[in-house]
Amino acid sequence: MGYTRKVGWVTAGLVIGAGACYCIYRLAWGRKQNKEKMAEGGPGDVDDVGDCPGARYNDWSDDDDDDNSENKSIVWYPPWARIGTEAGTRARARARARATRARRAVQKRASPNSDDTILSPQELQKVLCLVEMSEKPYILEAALIALGNNAAYAFNRDIIRDLGGLPIVAKILNTRDPIVKEKALIVLNNLSVNAENQRRLKIYMNQVCDDTITSRLNSSVQLAGLRLLTNMTVTNEYQHMLANSISDFFRLFSAGNEETKFQVLKLLLNLAENPAMTRELLRAQVPSSLGPLFNNKENKEIILKLLVIFENINDNFKWEENEPTQNHFNEGSLFFFLKEFQVCADKILGIESHHDFLVKVKVGKFIAKLAEHMFPNSQE
Repeated sequence: MGYTRKVGWVTAGLVIGAGACYCIYRLAWGRKQNKEKMAEGGPGDVDDVGDCPGARYNDWSDDDDDDNSENKSIVWYPPWARIGTEAGTRARARARARATRARRAVQKRASPNSDDTILSPQELQKVLCLVEMSEKPYILEAALIALGNNAAYAFNRDIIRDLGGLPIVAKILNTRDPIVKEKALIVLNNLSVNAENQRRLKIYMNQVCDDTITSRLNSSVQLAGLRLLTNMTVTNEYQHMLANSISDFFRLFSAGNEETKFQVLKLLLNLAENPAMTRELLRAQVPSSLGPLFNNKENKEIILKLLVIFENINDNFKWEENEPTQNHFNEGSLFFFLKEFQVCADKILGIESHHDFLVKVKVGKFIAKLAEHMFPNSQE
């Protein structure tokens, strides 16, 4: 009897112990599954991000591997999400899940392969919040790509401006990350195809101009800056703001590759079509390598576009009005480059052996027009 009772107690202890272990296992496993589900974002929509005004953000990296920074994201959490409390931990976890869903939604919208790239005003507001509050380069890049895609549509340019997007994106120009900076310039370039947006973006032209000139030669940032400046100078209203940088543009033209040359020529052509900018162009210092550009090795289209610029300057120049001020032009300026056209002609007429007949004809006509209109007193 005593043996039977002893066996019963042992059996009961084993059952109770097994049950306790199973309960602990289920509790731990359930918490782990819940945590992983929340980290992955779970079911939800980008609308869970909430309104940006008053929101806070921080890095939530307790569960992130230090070597896997790509899994870290900007997190919005409410004021009651206090660190060290159970409610605060849950709130911060929910905020982290919402941020993960928002980041994935932005990346999906920004994908070039996505058919649904047009965002609603509410979605644009959330993307602008990401740009304004995030410090993660990969989030900024995805958000700026989404904005750039949407800014390509005329109806979205007004919406982004009304949402306060111009200064938000322009602030990104201060970043040192070249990829993010290029994407910000692309967004501003798309937004600048709008008269009201141009009026508000003019305050950033000097910064964009300085950054473009000092950027690495032929870099994506430099090309994006040149495109933005070209758009901003399509009309005559803001061209005067670049007057002091024309010499630098000629330098970029001389030193850059073909893509840079073409982009600089588009900008200079905008300026050359404005008679009010003629004197500023003639005052610009040009590199000595400008003359040898007229040779067989140079791209035909580059030579023709450069001749169009020179012809516009020649047509807009009034000899009677500018003759007394000729002494104001310095040696090495475009004025002296054109004035010494006999020397230039020797360099240019070296193009007689050029394989393209159209180039030779255009060069000959330009020299004749230059001698007839701009420097009539130089004719013998």
